[in-house]
Order: sequence, then structure tokens, then C-alpha cells
Amino acid sequence: MTSAALPLRPVGRSGLRVSAVGLGCNNFGRAGTATETLEGTRAVLDAAIEAGVTFLDTADVYGREPGLSESLMGEALQGRRDRVVLATKFGHADLAPALIGGAKASRAHVRRAVEASLRRLRTDWIDLYQLHTPDPTTPIDETLDVLDDLIREGKVRYIGHSNFSGWQIADADHRATGERFVSAQNQYSLLSRAVEREVLPAVEHFGLGFLPFFPLHNGLLTGKFTRDGGPEGSRIMRRRPHLWRDAPWDALERYEAFCAQRGITMLEATFGWFLAHPLVSSVIAGATSPEQVRANAAAATAWTPTADEVAEIDGILPLPADPAAG
Repeated sequence: MTSAALPLRPVGRSGLRVSAVGLGCNNFGRAGTATETLEGTRAVLDAAIEAGVTFLDTADVYGREPGLSESLMGEALQGRRDRVVLATKFGHADLAPALIGGAKASRAHVRRAVEASLRRLRTDWIDLYQLHTPDPTTPIDETLDVLDDLIREGKVRYIGHSNFSGWQIADADHRATGERFVSAQNQYSLLSRAVEREVLPAVEHFGLGFLPFFPLHNGLLTGKFTRDGGPEGSRIMRRRPHLWRDAPWDALERYEAFCAQRGITMLEATFGWFLAHPLVSSVIAGATSPEQVRANAAAATAWTPTADEVAEIDGILPLPADPAAG
């Protein structure tokens, strides 16, 4: 079966192209989810590929034990590796296992991490290999040097980073003597807009593609929640109810009214807002069911806002004032 016609978008100034909607694979192997098992993972991946969601983003720490997400994906993708763009991450500051002989972005750790990910994913190459969080103990020059080696060896096609600040993006680019990072992945949503202050200007200046994670703010921007509650089985209501309690419901209800006036869902409006942003390469959204994947893929092409409508959304859910500005 061929994939649906979901638009492909460039990752910064690189030659990498990814589906406008990406699949966040942090739920694969997660305890208590429908995708904890191989069968659940395969069902979501089947639906994603059929819907044209071919950009898959995981990490070596995802799953009820580190590496399980990659292992389940490796099994489920057998025979169709060339139909997807695989992105994974290494070197999470808090979650990645410590290894004798090197810090988490060191030459020693990166070498061990990439071989382990390749083995679990059952592939010869990783399309986008990302440093999960900054490592203050390893010079970025060392990390870039070993990643450059991996590209020349064919084990990695492109490199990116996650959770970098604006100055760290600039520092990494200035220090690169070979291959440069092509992407930045940070949390970004209409309810979490801090990256607009420094990260997005740096992304634009240095020609990176931006990959927002938690774009639906754990589901609050899907339209399934109200100030009276939400789906009982949802992750927010089970594990993070403070996100629902503390949400700006007056603004969210204005956003809901904006959507209703145009005959679109909040999900469609949110994807449309993201994809109107030229720096966004792919909107990485997690899913635990085929229905969620199909809904996200459909939302990507359901509505294209005008510049005035983007500005109106920005006015409804604006970037809060910078607390550091006093």
C-alpha cells in the first residue's frame, strides 16, 4: 500500500525532507499504554505509514526500560525501512545510562550509543541523529567531531540537537569545522512559546529546521478537554492533572470560538498554525492509536490560515511577558 500524499518539508538548508507531521515514538514500550507491546506499536506504525506520516522520532531512552522503543520499532519496520525517515537521540543528561570511559556527549559514549541504536533499530543507518540534551562536561567540538566521523562512515546521514538554548545553537555552529547540525528540537506549542525569544531566531539565523515536540501540549490543544475535565484515560488526567487545572481556560475558550467560527477543529487549527511557520520542518506528535495518527495526518492539510488568522491566534494565546525582563 502506498503512503498518502502528506506534504514533505525541508529540514533547514539541508537536503533532508520529512513529512509535515512526524510521529513521536516516546510512547512505544511505555508501561500502561496501548503501544507498550509490539502489536500496539506495529498498529500505530502501519497507520502512520499509510497516512504518509513517515518521519519517526524516537530516542535510546524511550520505553519502560531504555531502548525498548527502538527495539519495538526495529521489529515492526522490518521489510520497509526505506519507506521512513528514522530519527533517534542519544545522551540524555538525566535518563541515558552512564558509561565507563566518557560523558554522555563524549566520543566514547556516542560511539557506543550509535552502535546500540543501530542494532535495536535493525538498520545500517540513522537518518537524523540528535544530541538529546546539552552535555556541559564535553566540549561541543568533540561531539561534532565524532558525529562527523559517523556521517563519513555512512552510519548517520544528518545530525541535530534537542533542548539547546539560543546561545548553544550559535556556539555549536561557530565551532563546527565539518558537518553542522541541521535541526533543532525543542518544546513548542501555543501554550509554551518561550522558544520564540531566542531559540527560533537562532534557528533562522543558522539555517536549521525546527522540530517542535509536545505541539499539542499533552492533548490540551486537541479540543478534547474543557475546564470541566477531559478523557478519563488520558495521560493528563491520570498523571499530569495540574496541566489541565492550570490551563488558561478563558483563552482556550476564545480559541475554541475562533475555530467554531471557521468550521474547523482545534486540532486542525493548531496544525495549520504550526505549518504556516516557515521554520517548522515537521510537527512531531505522539500517538498510541491508529485513529490518533490518522487524525493528525488529516489535520495537516485540513486548513491553511491567512496571515491575519495567524496573527489572531497569536493574540488569543500570546507569548507571555519575559519574567527576566523585570
